[in-house]
Amino acid sequence: QVQLVESGGGLVQPGGSLRLSCSASGFNFKDYGMGWFRQAPGKEREGVSCISSDGSNTYYADFVEGRFTISRDNAKNTVYLQMDSLKPEDTAVYYCSAEDSSSCPLGPINALDAWGQGTPVTVSS
Repeated sequence: QVQLVESGGGLVQPGGSLRLSCSASGFNFKDYGMGWFRQAPGKEREGVSCISSDGSNTYYADFVEGRFTISRDNAKNTVYLQMDSLKPEDTAVYYCSAEDSSSCPLGPINALDAWGQGTPVTVSS
């Protein structure tokens, strides 16, 4: 049973930084790509980033504009999202996902159809 546990969200001022973490279990983590989605109030969930199983390929949505960095530690079954230069429009609940590694460069699709509880990020002064 796939389990995803996100953490690291919080309240941050515009221009600030946060590092999100997602601990995964129930599948062979090192064989899967991992992704991040977000869902802002009143909006649909959207893909943010994806990283291949070995970390060699990544995808970022256009709105990231070089501000976020996805990474993973296969020894810890954990994927990270470093978010810098945060904007109020980044306010959302952030979710991680398990992905087909080969399709990660095209963006996350939640290949294993599993969601964690998410971690809320609020960017506000």
